[in-house]
Amino acid sequence: MYSKLKPLVANNRQWTHFSNYLDALIATHQKTLEQAKDNVEILRAQGSISALRKVKRLRDEVSELDG
Repeated sequence: MYSKLKPLVANNRQWTHFSNYLDALIATHQKTLEQAKDNVEILRAQGSISALRKVKRLRDEVSELDG
């Protein structure tokens, strides 16, 4: 499974652009979190941020499993 992700994480330029995109999404959800008016909005924003941060750690996971 991880071997199929290698081309994305191994290409420095491509990963940098993807990572910048993830950062922009995280920033958007952080603004949503700051302006949230109820618990549902807060939990959704927190969950989105958590999921996006996990994707950002994908490169490290693939590298670890690659050896």
